[in-house]
Amino acid sequence: MTERQMQIGEVAERTGLSLRTIRHYEEVGLVAPSARSKGGFRLYTEADVERLMVIRRMKPLDFSLEEMRDLLEITDKIAATDDPPAGEEKERLRERLDSYRKVADARCETLRAQLMAAEDFAATLRRRMDAGK
Repeated sequence: MTERQMQIGEVAERTGLSLRTIRHYEEVGLVAPSARSKGGFRLYTEADVERLMVIRRMKPLDFSLEEMRDLLEITDKIAATDDPPAGEEKERLRERLDSYRKVADARCETLRAQLMAAEDFAATLRRRMDAGK
């Protein structure tokens, strides 16, 4: 049984990304369609959708395209089943992955602080609106 393939429109709908964004991610080497139809349409698998969702989740954390590419390369190598890394290479990859995790954790904390400040501001505005009634 072959894996189900989706055209870019369905992938865009499922991921919440625009067609243009998906094409851009392909152009910069972050994702590639698993196949092309006879008519040349991009065809994506569930694994491609999952990869796009990982990219989408990196975006709010301000990872650059280069960092995204590096991080995806690291996770691809760690998950490789045909030639998995071993020994020093595996340890080096895990250390690099952990450094990205630490950056992501720190950026999440910054976003939490920004959200708290924004919510406090919105509450201040509500109080002022209520006081003016």
